[in-house]
Amino acid sequence: MNQRDQRFTPLTPTANTHPVLLIDTHAPLPELHACASERLHATLDYLTLVACTSLSDSATRDINTITNVARILVQDVADVFGVIERRGLEG
Repeated sequence: MNQRDQRFTPLTPTANTHPVLLIDTHAPLPELHACASERLHATLDYLTLVACTSLSDSATRDINTITNVARILVQDVADVFGVIERRGLEG
């Protein structure tokens, strides 16, 4: 089976070596777009909140947590957009 026919593709693993979260590559494009859009807007809202907060009292661990949350969400968006782009180019 070639990659184009594969029903599920894994999200990029961030804390594990075996992918456990999958994207349904046959999901309707509007659903895939909504998934990516939701994560992207949540990330933007989250980063806006952080940008408006004083981090002077924050520990390095707090800043690492903030950036890691944003990185995971943006990676999810990139993976879903990758599926959308592959589907769009195939059609």
